[in-house]
Amino acid sequence: MAKKDYAAMADGVIKAVGGEGNIANVTHCMTRLRLQLVDDSKLNEEEAKKVPGVMNLIVQNGEYQFVIGQDVPSLYEEMVKHDGIKAGGSVDDIEAAKSDNKKKGKIMDAIFSFIGGTFSPCIPVLVAGGLTGAVLTLLTNFCGVTADSGTYQVFYAINQAAFYFLPIFVGFAAASRLKCNGYLGAFLAAILLYSGINGVEGLDFFGLKIQAISYNANIFPIILGVLFMSVIYKFLQKHMPVYLKTIVVPLLTMLITVPVTLLILGPIGNTVGTWLCDGLLALYRTVPALSVAIVGAGTCWLVFFGMNNATYVPLFLLLAELGSDPLICTGMAPANVAVGGACLAAALIAKNAEEKSVAAGAGITAMCGITEPGVYGVLFVKKYPLIGAMIGGGIGGFIAGLLGMTQYVVSTPGFISFAAYITPAEQGGGSRNFIIAMAVMVIAVIISFVSTYLLGKRQLAKEAKAAK
Repeated sequence: MAKKDYAAMADGVIKAVGGEGNIANVTHCMTRLRLQLVDDSKLNEEEAKKVPGVMNLIVQNGEYQFVIGQDVPSLYEEMVKHDGIKAGGSVDDIEAAKSDNKKKGKIMDAIFSFIGGTFSPCIPVLVAGGLTGAVLTLLTNFCGVTADSGTYQVFYAINQAAFYFLPIFVGFAAASRLKCNGYLGAFLAAILLYSGINGVEGLDFFGLKIQAISYNANIFPIILGVLFMSVIYKFLQKHMPVYLKTIVVPLLTMLITVPVTLLILGPIGNTVGTWLCDGLLALYRTVPALSVAIVGAGTCWLVFFGMNNATYVPLFLLLAELGSDPLICTGMAPANVAVGGACLAAALIAKNAEEKSVAAGAGITAMCGITEPGVYGVLFVKKYPLIGAMIGGGIGGFIAGLLGMTQYVVSTPGFISFAAYITPAEQGGGSRNFIIAMAVMVIAVIISFVSTYLLGKRQLAKEAKAAK
């Protein structure tokens, strides 16, 4: 496969969206370059999709997401080298740039866009922190490291800090996403996690009772808090005299937001989070095999429509409640590798050298958990690999649910994250879950490969017959 020319890709993207001056800001997540434009009408979607290296273009609530793959940081670096492009942009810059071109997006698009923009930046922290727990398991089981050693305590701190302080990361990302001050969002989360507030009984505010909530175990309170904070912040920024903004705006924002969050929004968020988590657990416990199978069969559709980011919320709730995720990532593991199996089968069937190369590369990438190249470049192009991947992912998910497979840390589901399936010592240890996970993914690959191959041969036979 030819090496990508990221500088040329950046030039192609910039030209397709109407030039540097039409880009209000640029960011990226794990696989997508995300742009906000000054004038949406200047975008040439057909030209954008034809830029070499761009797999697809998805529009969500005024944001333009160029699907690139796991190497998107390389393209991002080339983008921000251009003097006329701002990385992230500022609140005032983006608002001013888009003031004459605002469009009301669909409600669901806005929700998914907000969730994706909030949680995607937090994933590297959670992957590093989560997999450190797997490293600890390996160290204690095979390297003689004991729980009372300094080495253990250092690695344990890395593991625990990622999840305990998750509201801080979410607070910063959510505030930035809402074009508010990200540091105030992080500050609000830090206040909620302060030892004198987090989970403390008997607090009151001017005689009003404050509910004791473990804010480190639920992300809904900080999300609601930041949503409210953004409204207050923007109102004050708009109406406060310029010479008072620097001091008065952040002060009044926090003095208003913190009590409202503690008294009203925190309890509401805690209740919503509890209901959602209880509902997911009730579904899983009632029909475990079927619920995981649905995730396994439907993941490629979630990826295609950019809705996979919406799964972060229930994922974090399950991790906080159970210490692992038996539903979301567990279903996505066979789904992701099934995409790999389908792509490899498509590569075997393909007669065109370029199609073989694209499908083979996408298959290997999907085995590692990154499925966008396969989903956009193979599954939804050929159709029969899509069916094969859904069959493999669905059957793999069914077996995973039947055998009680789970994923202990946040990591891209797939073979490359094998350590995420090792049971930590504090949860009993052992290799059972790891063996089940590897077996489930191997089965998913085999089923998707065979299904795709048979469907593909049938499709080619029909095409050959029709051509006669």
